[in-house]
Amino acid sequence: MNLSNLLSLLRAPLALLFLIDSSMVRFAAIVLAMLTDIFDGYLARRYQWSSQFGAILDPAMDKFFVFFALGVFLFERTLQPWEACAMISRDFALCLFAVYLSLSGRWHTYEFKAIRWGKATTALQFFVLIALTFLADIPVYIFWLFILFGLLAFLELCQVKKQALT
Repeated sequence: MNLSNLLSLLRAPLALLFLIDSSMVRFAAIVLAMLTDIFDGYLARRYQWSSQFGAILDPAMDKFFVFFALGVFLFERTLQPWEACAMISRDFALCLFAVYLSLSGRWHTYEFKAIRWGKATTALQFFVLIALTFLADIPVYIFWLFILFGLLAFLELCQVKKQALT
C-alpha cells in the first residue's frame, strides 16, 4: 500500500458525501475525487509505484464514485435511467471485454492499464456530475457521446489485446 493507492481509496468515502443534499458538498466531493484521480496517477508514474493492484484499484474507485453518485441522482430523479446507462456504457464495454478474456483463458496474461477512451469517459463523467449537482440541463448529445466513447473504448481494448498477441 502506497500513497498513490491511498489516494485512490479516498474516492470511496468522498462518494458517500453525495448522501448530503448540498450542492456545495457534492461539488467539493467531485473536485476532490478528480484531484485524487490526477495525483494518484502522477505519483504512481513519478515514483514508480505502478502495480497491478493499483491498475485495478484506481479505475474501480472511479467507478464506485460515479456509480454511487449516479444512484443518488437516479433516486432523486435528477437523472433518467437511460441517461445513467449511457454514462456507464464504457463499463458495459469493459465487462464484455472481461467476459471475452475469461472465456478465451487470457485473463491472467492480460496487462491491465488505462486506455485513452476510458480516461476521456471518466473526465466527461465528472463534468456531467458537476452539471447534475447544480441541476443544469444536459443536452441529449452528451449522453450519446458516452455511448460513442464506450464503443471506442471497446475497440481500443481489442486493439491493445491484438498488439499484445503479436
